Formats: sequence, structure tokens, C-alpha cells
Amino acid sequence: MAKKKKTPAAKAPRTILTKDSLNFMERYLNNPSPTGFESAGQKLWLEYIKPYVDDHFVDAYGTTVGVINPTAKYKVVIEAHADEISWFVHYITKEGFIYVRRNGGSDHMIAPSMRVNIHTDKGIVKAVFGWPAIHVRNGKTEVTPTTDNIFLDCGCNSKEEVEKLGVHVGCVVTFVDEFMVLNGHNFTGRALDNRMGGFMIAEVARLIKEKKEKLPFGLYITNSVQEEVGLRGAEMIVERIRPDLAIITDVTHDTQTPMMSKVQSGDIACGKGPVLSYAPAVHNNLLRHIVRTAEAEKIPFQRLAASRATGTDTDAFAYGASGVPSALISLPLRYMHTTVETVHRDDVENVIRLIHASVKGIKPGQDMRYFK
Repeated sequence: MAKKKKTPAAKAPRTILTKDSLNFMERYLNNPSPTGFESAGQKLWLEYIKPYVDDHFVDAYGTTVGVINPTAKYKVVIEAHADEISWFVHYITKEGFIYVRRNGGSDHMIAPSMRVNIHTDKGIVKAVFGWPAIHVRNGKTEVTPTTDNIFLDCGCNSKEEVEKLGVHVGCVVTFVDEFMVLNGHNFTGRALDNRMGGFMIAEVARLIKEKKEKLPFGLYITNSVQEEVGLRGAEMIVERIRPDLAIITDVTHDTQTPMMSKVQSGDIACGKGPVLSYAPAVHNNLLRHIVRTAEAEKIPFQRLAASRATGTDTDAFAYGASGVPSALISLPLRYMHTTVETVHRDDVENVIRLIHASVKGIKPGQDMRYFK
């Protein structure tokens, strides 16, 4: 008797990311969202998550929140920050050159020869960071870029010509650089810090909706403004929501590239999973819950000692609203605060999976006291 051929077992889908979500991710990453001027990006993000939430609100400074189960008393936050580093127009010379001041942790070393958009009330004005040609530099006169000597050229010959374009002191300036994929699985572009976080928490909301999962608490999907200038958006929104728990996501340094120090920054690699931080602001019991969840779901993860502060919105949530048990799930990233920030697709998916699974395991009223 002939043996029946076995039907091959159905393979699990390779990815939780859909074509629509990837299209949104690219549009969202390419859209400028400088600190203090996040409105266009926030509108884009809100339109994407609206189908996946029951309610939403926007605070006075632009932090945008989608809510699942808004009437529930117990509140859980998943949070990222929306803003990107940028520059301010600071001084316009009589010859029409423009000097700038940082808006957040902008890197002066990468500025020369970069193309930029100057955001004005009349629209975008194109400009470049100029720099003397190599032919006129030598060992005696060579200087390195600093915030005092980098300058913009928008093709004008006088201050009056610059001002006619709508450029004035206080206009915000962003680098021009767009999203791309390296080797099929590395996402690269500017402002992955931390609009990739905004994308990931939006995907958690999508999964909950598409899987028709019922949560026994209110989930506040929070995209905060002004992190790059001192966690300011998180400081405001934690007082408004006053959550019972908060899970924050941001980026952290991949340390595998040249000139990175593992002694200083830890042994973290893109492609090896989300990074869980140990720090005073990270609540031990919530962190244990996330670690156990990762182990149960077989999600790879890495560990990082953050010492005094995480440097992320985790600190604002942990120490705001009389103290909120908070934890940080980070995405490994190369070349932070440049126009070629790079993350691994597998890490993006595993951060989404870990936040989603950790949220599902939360029980309203669970005891988060330090001593039980």
C-alpha cells in the first residue's frame, strides 16, 4: 500500500509588518518633525492609528494619544517620542549667510555639505551647509566643524534677499535625507530616533485591534513631543494621564561598529533583539514581568545598565504623577543623531512583539509595590 504524502505544516508568517504598515513607516520617517514643530508628523501618526483606537486627544503642546478603553479606571501607557533634532536660524549676515543654533542634540560634525530645508511661513526654503573646498585648506589652516563656524547658504547675496524668502531668526532647519533599506533588512534614514518608536507603538495598537483582543484596562498609546530638549512632552502628559503603569520605547546605541566602546556603552548589537535597561527609574517588578514575557514568548533580548538615568522619557514617567512604575524597551540603532540612523527589521518586529505581549499580560491592580 502506497504511503500517503505528508502535508507540510503551514509555516508561521515571517513578519507581522504589513504592506500598509511599511508604507506608513516610510512616509512617517520621511516627514519632518523637529522639536517644537511636530504638528505635521503628529497628524500623520494620528490618522494612521485612528482605526485602531476608541478615542484620542492632543495636548496643548502636541503630544498625541490614542486610547483603547478610555472609560477604564486602570491606565497603562505605551510611549515613544515624536520629535527629531534640528537647527534654528540664529544669525543672518549682511552677505546672506545663515548661522544656526542647535534644537536638541544636533551634530555639528556631520553638517558641512549637507542639504537642508528651512521651514518658513512661506513654505520650504532650500539651503546647504557650505564648507571651504579641500584645495584651499592645509595643515596649518585646517579647522574642524563647530557650532560657531558652520553656516547655511540659500543662494542669496544679502540679508534682505534671505528675508524676502521668508527666512528669519527662529526658523527651524532640518536635514534633507530619505528612508532607504540596506541589504534587505536594515532600515536607514534620519529621525529613526524616535519616530521608529512611534511606528512601533502604533503597530501594537493595530495588532490588538486586528486580533480583536479585549483589554481589562485603558491603554494609552502616547506619542510625546519635545523629548530631545529634556523629556518635556512626557513631563506634561504623565500629569494629565496619571497612569498606573508605563512601558516606554526609544533607541539605544549599537556598539559593534568602529570607534564604539563596549566598555563605555555595553555590548549591544543590531539584530539580536530588544534591549531591556536596568536603572533606578526602571521599576524592578515591571521589568521582571517583561523579562518573563520575553522568555515565555521566545523573543530574544539584550540587557543594558543605564546607571543614574536612562536619558529617555522613562525618567519623566517614573518620577512624574507621584511615581509611575515604568520600564524601557529599547531598539538598537547605529549612527544616532545622524541622517543615516540604522536599525534591523527583526529588532523592530521583536520590539513590537514584546510590547504587545507584555501589555496583554498586565493585570489591573497587580501589586507593584517595592516590598510585597
